[in-house]
Amino acid sequence: MKFGKEFVSQMVPEWQEAYLDYNSLKALLKDLLRFVQTRTPTSMASTPNGSALNRRVSLYRAFSGLTSRHRESPRAKEDEEILVSEDGEDGRYHTFVTVLDEERGYEVKFFNRLDDEFNKVVRFYKMKVKEVVEEADELSRQMDTLIALRLKVDNPMVDFGDGPNCVVHPINGRRAGGQHMDVIEEVEMLENLERGENEPKTRKQEANGGIEGFKPPQLEILEHVKINVKPKTPRPTLKGCLNSDKQDLSFSKKELRKAEEQMKQAFSEFYQKLRLLKSYCFLNQLAFSKIMKKHDKITLRNASKVHLHMMETSYLGTCDDVTRLMERVETTFIKHFANGNHRKGMKTLRPTARREKHGSTFFLGLFSGCSVALVVAIIVLIHARGLLESEGRDLYMENIFPLYSLFGFIVLHIVVFSANIYYWRRYRVNYSFIFGFKKGTELGYRQSFLMSSGLAVLALAGVLSNLDMEMDPRTKTFEAWTELVPLGLVIVVIGIILCPFNIMYRSSRFFLIQAVVHCVCAPLYKVTLPDFFLADQLTSQVQAFRSLEFYVCYYGWGDFLKRSHNCLDNNVYKTFYFIVAIIPYWIRSLQCLRRLVEEKDGMQGLNGLKYFSTIVAVAMRTSFDMKKGMTWKILAMTSSIVATLVSTYWDIVIDWGLLQRNSENRWLRDKLLIPNKSVYFVAMVLNVLLRLAWMQSVLGFREAPYIHRTALVAIVACLEIIRRGIWNFFRLENEHLNNVGKYRAFKSVPLPFNYYHDEGKSR
Repeated sequence: MKFGKEFVSQMVPEWQEAYLDYNSLKALLKDLLRFVQTRTPTSMASTPNGSALNRRVSLYRAFSGLTSRHRESPRAKEDEEILVSEDGEDGRYHTFVTVLDEERGYEVKFFNRLDDEFNKVVRFYKMKVKEVVEEADELSRQMDTLIALRLKVDNPMVDFGDGPNCVVHPINGRRAGGQHMDVIEEVEMLENLERGENEPKTRKQEANGGIEGFKPPQLEILEHVKINVKPKTPRPTLKGCLNSDKQDLSFSKKELRKAEEQMKQAFSEFYQKLRLLKSYCFLNQLAFSKIMKKHDKITLRNASKVHLHMMETSYLGTCDDVTRLMERVETTFIKHFANGNHRKGMKTLRPTARREKHGSTFFLGLFSGCSVALVVAIIVLIHARGLLESEGRDLYMENIFPLYSLFGFIVLHIVVFSANIYYWRRYRVNYSFIFGFKKGTELGYRQSFLMSSGLAVLALAGVLSNLDMEMDPRTKTFEAWTELVPLGLVIVVIGIILCPFNIMYRSSRFFLIQAVVHCVCAPLYKVTLPDFFLADQLTSQVQAFRSLEFYVCYYGWGDFLKRSHNCLDNNVYKTFYFIVAIIPYWIRSLQCLRRLVEEKDGMQGLNGLKYFSTIVAVAMRTSFDMKKGMTWKILAMTSSIVATLVSTYWDIVIDWGLLQRNSENRWLRDKLLIPNKSVYFVAMVLNVLLRLAWMQSVLGFREAPYIHRTALVAIVACLEIIRRGIWNFFRLENEHLNNVGKYRAFKSVPLPFNYYHDEGKSR
């Protein structure tokens, strides 16, 4: 792989604009090369021997500018024509080309762009280093409080001496009084004090007067702290509505465990930030070195000498704050959160990426092939037996088809989501960060498609077993075991999802269960993106919820052996048929209400009204399905048209960020991930058309040639699932671009403690 592609593949997606623009600099060098070739077509650089020599030499010079010294160039006089200076006021670097001719004009353009890019990188790196240093100070204060809380919980009667120099900052290596100490020495001294040992003084300790004045963290700090533990259940939310938000420390083990878990997560996230920042520094240095060597190869000059020296002496090459912070975080984390176990601590700080296994690819191909074979077998049997003209056709479509359509909706949704994952990865949308997946546990498109193909095989095999249309003439019933196959499949699927054992992607299953619980208990939980994203998926699965309701009625009160039921005449069934269609939209409305209260964002209130209009439309359509009549039809059409217009506008303008009249890409948005702009216009048109698919139920198109009413309902439901899949991609693309615009590459981890003065003023 060429360096340009490797450079792009290793970028932090949200920081892409802050990296050295290697491709644009390379394009400028190509312009310079074309000029050199037209001016000196028979130069030595173009001869076979010269080309081979230059290539052979370049093999041994990769990145040598950062580690080795350059020999004196035979064209030292020409090298003096290029000078680099640093502006003392703003710290910007400027390149001066003293000799101006036509070739130098190309070089001036190249060096001006190079200066801009390098200054951009240095400026961004300075900003990020400043942020992590400030975050390290805050983590140090939090760690002081956690250590003091540990001591207080372990021994409530203990009391240590006072004085400002007693508090230890494990990360930044400083005492509160300002004396600088090495973090490893601090940790060792704390261990010695805990064991009651007296180690020989080091030179640094002797210079600082020994360790007699060193003490464990003072407990007085706990008097200026309040707990800020994120609620894991709805109970704290309910208590917070009745009582004050202030939660004083009660020095309980439960509080300690929650604080330790939050601090562990905060350290892990902070360490990942440091790793990516270090990678950012190295990649830009490497790109800078590569582009300068390309320049020297084209011009046969040694201009990289002064530029690599400039890079080595700049903030990018001399600042080692990130490396020192990484070492201190590793030491602190291993000491306080891994019981001194280095391997365990580093495994948490540096989780390994999920490896693609050959077994997954094999079973994916196997299940996909089996699914196709089963579909062909079902079509052949239907045609061979003439089942479409059979007397039991209507009985089958009214009773068995709704049972298996549930699996069709689930399989289609997973397939569409697999395609979403594939294109998110292709266009470098950081979906793992957006959803908050733990690194190494997120599913790829292969794993997701494997689940859908496996479920499809089970469902299609069940359909094949239930294709009998005629009853047994002796018993007037169907076989019990085949009629119970759909119910057995539902039990198997639910059992797999709830399985507590570490099989079949347990972390992803538990993540899904947690999001479902948060949706069901809305608005008692804080709303995160996975929660409302899942709730939006549920709004496209209304027909699946109605299929589940049909399962309960069919197997609970119907005669499944005779394939008969009276669910449509049951008032309780009609009531729940109405309710289950509204529940997903009601959940989203409550989530918008919670975000409106917490975030004070008026757009969330408008979003809640959008879902409320959809609730009204669904209620009117459902009432029209049950009661008929011109009045209900008019109400259903009016409410549905209003809801469709509002939802379509919100999808395209708010969720996707498109239809911006004054953007760089007219009627789209400034930043686009897909190069072909027509894709966005096609997606907008499809969104409108697929949203209008439900109109067949309002306008009375309930039957179509050779298509049963239940099949037509299933087709419309599938179209809504496909529309949701299209919405998923562009919704996450817009979220990713918003993160890119704010350079937001890490999730915000709430810290467990808040500090305030004696007067109660928070700080």
